[in-house]
Amino acid sequence: MSIRKALIPLGGLGTRLYPLTVETSKAMVRFLNRHLIDYILMKLAQNNVKEVYLGVSGFFNYRDLYDHLGSVFTIPLPSGKNLTIRVRYQPNINSVGNAHSVKILMEYYDIREPVIVVQGDTIFDIRIEDMYKFHEENNAFMTIALKPIEDKKELKHFGVAKLGKDNKTIEGFIEKPKKPEEAPSNLVNTGIYILSEDFRRYLESPIIEEKIKKKEMDFGKNIIPDIISRGKHVVGYMVKGYWFDIGTPERYLEATFTLLRILEADELGVTTIYNKVKMQGKTQLSKQLHADIIRRDKEGKIKLLGDILLGRHINIGENVELDTVVVDNYTIIGRNTKIKNTVVMDRNIIGENVVIENSIIGRHVRIGNNVRIINSYIGNNVAIGDGTVLEKVKVWPHKTIEANAYLGNITIR
Repeated sequence: MSIRKALIPLGGLGTRLYPLTVETSKAMVRFLNRHLIDYILMKLAQNNVKEVYLGVSGFFNYRDLYDHLGSVFTIPLPSGKNLTIRVRYQPNINSVGNAHSVKILMEYYDIREPVIVVQGDTIFDIRIEDMYKFHEENNAFMTIALKPIEDKKELKHFGVAKLGKDNKTIEGFIEKPKKPEEAPSNLVNTGIYILSEDFRRYLESPIIEEKIKKKEMDFGKNIIPDIISRGKHVVGYMVKGYWFDIGTPERYLEATFTLLRILEADELGVTTIYNKVKMQGKTQLSKQLHADIIRRDKEGKIKLLGDILLGRHINIGENVELDTVVVDNYTIIGRNTKIKNTVVMDRNIIGENVVIENSIIGRHVRIGNNVRIINSYIGNNVAIGDGTVLEKVKVWPHKTIEANAYLGNITIR
C-alpha cells in the first residue's frame, strides 16, 4: 500500500512572512514565478499522491486557493507530462491549530487510512514511498521527517529531536533552543508527518476534546509531546533531499536561489536555457523574446550574471544588469538599472537608474527613477517615488512612499 492522500493545514496567518502574506495565504505567495502551493502539489503528485485536502481557515485563505486550484489541479510542464491532483477543502469550521484542522478534514471526509501531513510553507524533496515503508517497518503510530541542520546557530528556529538509543525512536523535542549546546541533536522537525490509521481514533478521543477547548492543537507544541508521553511509538525518518521552511523573507530568498540551481527545467517551467539564465514561456512570441535577450547579452547591451529565472513577457531596458535574480511575468525594468540577489514578482514597473539588492519586491509595485532598495521587503501594490532610498525596510501593501525619502530600519504599515 502507498500513501494516496495528503493533508495540508493552512490556518496560520503567516505573520513571519509579512509583508508578503498580509493579504494572502502563505501557500499563494509567488515563488519561482508560480504560487508556492504549486510546487508542493507538484512534489506530492510526483510521489503518486492522488488527493490533497487543504485545511483552509478564514475566507481569503479559501477564496484565493479555490479560485487558483479548483477541485482538480493540473501542474503544466513544458515536456507535456502534466501532473494532476484532486483538491478538497476544509468545511467552514474554524480550527484552533494545525492538528485540529487535520482532525476536521479526517472526520468530514471520513479518511480511515494512513496519510501524509505537509505544512503549507515548506518546500521538500522526500520519497514518500520510502518514508511510508520506514513507517510500516517500525510499526509507528506517527513518523516525523527530520532534517539535519549543519549550521547549529539555525537550530534556535526549530523543534530539535531527541532520539533514543536506536537512533529512530523520538523521545521528545526541544523547541527553539536558545543556545546550540541546549539542542539534543541537529535534527529538526520538518512538519512532515505520516499518521497511522489509529491516529484518527486518537483525534476522536476525549483527550482531544479537552485540548480543543484549551486551544492546544498544535502538532509541535501540544500533540507530539502528548502522544510521546502516552507511550505511542513515534519515529524519525531522515530527509536526504532538500527541505526549506519558507516562514521568513530571509528563508524565502535562500530557498529560491537554492532551488533555482537544483530543480529540473521541467519543474521550473523553463523552455530556454542560456548559460545560467532560465527563461519561461513556450509561445512563439516568448521564444522571440528569449532570443532577443540572449542576443542583447552577447552584444553587451545588457548584462546577465549568476543564476537567473525570467518569467514571460519581460521588458528589459538598455544597460540593465541582473545578477542572481528571479523576475516574474510582465515586469518592466528601466534603463541603467542593477538588480542583485533579489526576487521581483509579477507585473512590476521598475524605473531607470534603480539599484535593488538582497530584497523581495511584491506584486504590482511601481518604483520610480533613481531609487535604491537594499535588504528590504516590499508588499503588493506599493508605489515608491523618484530618488527614494530604502535600507532594511518592510513596506505593507498599498503604501505610497513619497519622492526623495530616506528610510532605514523601519516597518511601514
